[in-house]
Amino acid sequence: MGNIDKLQCMECFRPFSEKRELYTCQFCGSNISLDVWYNYQELKKTFTREWLSKNNNFTHWRYFPILPIKSLKSVSMLSVGWTPLYDAGSLAKKMGIRKIFIKDDGLNPTGSLKDRASSIAVARALEDGVKKITCASTGNAASSLAGLSASVGLEAFIFVPESAPAAKVTQLKIFGANVFLVKGSYEDAFNLSMMCVDEFKWYNRNSGINPYLIEGKKTVALEIAEQMNFKLPDWVFVAVGDGCTIAGVWKGFVDFLKLGFIKKIPKIVGVQAKGASPIYQAWHKKRQLTPMKPETMADSIAVGTPRSWKKAIRAVDETNGFFITVTDKEILGAMKLLGSTCGIFGEPAGVTGLAGLIKAVKNRMIPRSSSSLIIVTGNGLKDISSAQKVSGNIFKIPVDFSALKKEIKHLNI
Repeated sequence: MGNIDKLQCMECFRPFSEKRELYTCQFCGSNISLDVWYNYQELKKTFTREWLSKNNNFTHWRYFPILPIKSLKSVSMLSVGWTPLYDAGSLAKKMGIRKIFIKDDGLNPTGSLKDRASSIAVARALEDGVKKITCASTGNAASSLAGLSASVGLEAFIFVPESAPAAKVTQLKIFGANVFLVKGSYEDAFNLSMMCVDEFKWYNRNSGINPYLIEGKKTVALEIAEQMNFKLPDWVFVAVGDGCTIAGVWKGFVDFLKLGFIKKIPKIVGVQAKGASPIYQAWHKKRQLTPMKPETMADSIAVGTPRSWKKAIRAVDETNGFFITVTDKEILGAMKLLGSTCGIFGEPAGVTGLAGLIKAVKNRMIPRSSSSLIIVTGNGLKDISSAQKVSGNIFKIPVDFSALKKEIKHLNI
């Protein structure tokens, strides 16, 4: 397909030619999704910094030469990607460190980074001639797939745990998806979705299985590099649930390294909620993954049996990064800090990367003289009940200026 050179297993390194529904290694088993690699030497002739500088398509499709679709004819009309990147000076000052950058992916069409993956899924489904598409999700991937599917006329079948936040379920219904609230865990929802893939031949948008979706997620790293004029920060902090997003961040930087756009990859830090940290445990104890029952308010990363855990660990180990866990209390504190210093409203999973940075600085795991970037993966309006826990007081007053003056006086203004 286009510039794809091969698919390759990350474990046995066997190469495979691309073909429909080939997602995992035929030798290592269904738990090892493949990597997508391109003909980088050939691409270097035309896909250059100069070419990018002249490209006025300010969506993530500007990276079409290294994306796994045939043409731009099948892509959604929704403007995915090219989300803002901020130099968060006020936040850095508050934390007492040199530099913090914020990549706000909560400003994608359905409010999360998952739109990058869903846009690839719907485009490939259309190119394959498939009319129905499915995924299991704790929230954001579901609403993302529902919105992107609606924009191209695909019928979406979504499986989510019944504990999913009401705002995300409402998005699903507004976008016209077929929604199945599963009386069980994310793992239960995932298994039902995969059964439907096998039985009904629906397109599989489950990113832990389908390697092309990581190719969509990697565009956040490509944008970071370009928006920073290819002068990357020392550290990149990423919230981790299933492991696909951090794997995508690593893959994007690797692609640009192979093309000569950057000279080195930042150290990547994976941040998990303490109550849903099976990848951290596997990395920390140097063992195979042990599933756990997730218990965290950060629903978008509440995954107890992550599929892309090996790719997540690779992203950290090959960049000399590390994993860290944070409590729900620390996540709530990061929500408040980000909003009050930067005016950016992130959902719990969306600010988990910042919670990890705060803890890493406090524990002297990174130097205060270094520069760090946080990817905010989802918008806070998706889960206002969590934000209300730390949003502060509201002053109820009568229509009486003297009463107002009394309240203001109490604020010590």
